[in-house]
Amino acid sequence: MARELRVFTIPDGLSGERVDAALARLLGLSRTTVAELASAGEITRAGKTLAKSERIESGDQIEILFPEPARAPQLNPTPVDNLEVIYDDDQVIVVNKPVGCASHPSPGWSGVTVIGGLIAAGYSVSTSGAAERQGIVHRLDVGTTGLMVVAKTETAYTSLKDQFRERTVGKIYNALAQGHIDPTEGTIDAPIDRHPKEDYRFAVVADGKPSITHYLALEYYPAATLLKVELETGRTHQIRVHFAALRHPLVGDLTYGADPVLAEKLGLTRPWLHAMELTFNHPGSGDRMSFTAPYPADLTKALALLTEK
Repeated sequence: MARELRVFTIPDGLSGERVDAALARLLGLSRTTVAELASAGEITRAGKTLAKSERIESGDQIEILFPEPARAPQLNPTPVDNLEVIYDDDQVIVVNKPVGCASHPSPGWSGVTVIGGLIAAGYSVSTSGAAERQGIVHRLDVGTTGLMVVAKTETAYTSLKDQFRERTVGKIYNALAQGHIDPTEGTIDAPIDRHPKEDYRFAVVADGKPSITHYLALEYYPAATLLKVELETGRTHQIRVHFAALRHPLVGDLTYGADPVLAEKLGLTRPWLHAMELTFNHPGSGDRMSFTAPYPADLTKALALLTEK
């Protein structure tokens, strides 16, 4: 597929701004992406390349040569160790996802996936949605363990998608946050979107998507608080971002500012976060169904080490 050259006219509202800031706002891209295009010499004005820090004015004709679109990630059925199927019928599969397993293929991820593991094990899933996300109606991060539901039919896919959209699915996590959280119970209502400078992270930002997290302190440990967390919305990295914003990052979550010394002491190589309970209406019968999953070994070990003197 050929690369695409596109021309944009700078509106009055962006006059005098830097190239990276102005084009990020105009095109809905991250500043990092625009900066990379500028560094590669792909952004020009009147035939002259523009650096990311140069200023542009209203009426400027800006040419951008976009790279070829990335190929969609491929679904490769591959067995997944420790991927536990805890419920299966003709409509849905409920799994307890292990650490190190993505929900579905995505750009840059070459490891195993829930959907690839299920297909490799002989399960049939819905073909709704993108080919690499067959049956997937919600996701857990690679480093998060716990419960996921996967649709097996088109009817189930539609029903579950609607339930997540209408916020009728119960999603309860247990999380271990650094420090002692006060008050012991509360709601974090803070919008989330991509970090303005680092694409791989998310952040609380004024114009982000509405994001609501409820929490209850279950137990206080030395230097940490075990929390019950209920999500009202389901943004990427929502729990991690919200508690980092409170200056109580999840233990082991180095991406969001956790203490690496404490993580090493507890043997954690990922955030202490587990999708503990999942409740939804069965797509066929309408019955309310609820599932729980115990902590995996690494999280159990970390709690035990916290209490050692």
